[in-house]
Order: sequence, then C-alpha cells, then structure tokens
Amino acid sequence: MAKRQVFFSFEYNKDAWRASQIKEMGKVDDSSTFSANDWEEVKEKSDAKIKEWIDSQMAKRSCLVVLIGATTSSRKWVKYEIEKAYELDKGIVGIHIHNLKDKDGKQTTKGNNPFYSIFVGKDNERLSKHVTCYDPPYSLSTRVYKDIEDSIEQLIEDAISKKAPR
Repeated sequence: MAKRQVFFSFEYNKDAWRASQIKEMGKVDDSSTFSANDWEEVKEKSDAKIKEWIDSQMAKRSCLVVLIGATTSSRKWVKYEIEKAYELDKGIVGIHIHNLKDKDGKQTTKGNNPFYSIFVGKDNERLSKHVTCYDPPYSLSTRVYKDIEDSIEQLIEDAISKKAPR
C-alpha cells in the first residue's frame, strides 16, 4: 500500500505533541501537511492568509485526518479544514488521540466528534453520519499508539473510498 499524502488537522497548542507521535509512525507520505514551523509562521497572519495556506495544502492531499483531542471540535480552523476537505471531495477521517500521552506524560479527556456540528449534502445531514471517528479501544498510551499505528493506513484508505455524499 502506497503511503498517502494527508492533511493532519488538530488543535496545535494542546495536541501538537500527540499529533507528532502519529506523524512519526511513518505511515503517511513525508510530504503530508504537518509542519509545526509552517503553522507557527502562518498563524501570525490574517484569516485570509491562513485560509489561503490551508486551501493550497489541502488541494495537494488525498485525505484529511482530524486528530481529536479534548477540545478539537470547538476550534475554528479545524472546522474550516473539515468543510474545505468536504468541498474538495477529499477523504475525511477522525482519530481520537486523548489517551496518547503529551510531553508531560499526561492524557486528557475524550473530545466531542468534530463532524457532528457540520451539515452537508442536499439532505443537510450531519457529516458525522458519513465520517468514521475512530476511538482506539485502549486506555494505556502505549496500546493506543500501537492501535493507531496498526489502523491508520486502513482508516485513510476507507475514508478515501467512502466519501460523504454530495
């Protein structure tokens, strides 16, 4: 299975450490969008410039992978990235990462499904009806890591092949 180019969406301030663990698994193409340096540079810009950066990065990717921490679902840019991925007909998948430890060795609480409050298609259905929001069945961080490592490629492939209806 070829490694996919994906766009990782997550709450930078709270979950960058957890997200970097997933990137370092080596399961997605190295050119996938996840550069802390890029985000540090772009976050100081206007909303229009941030949207431009997201749009240009998203256009190059086959799938959006939303890494869901405790408060990810309430983040403005995560919501924009989900809506943009849907608009561009990209695969979309969510993965709960609350049980991965952060740099201080702490886990957090499970966050809400970020796809629940987004309505799509001609029937105006919740996107959560069509998008997998994977929650590893373990609480021990090392087991959660291994489960995500074993599952992420198939989750991405499934998301690409089973896109939400237009």
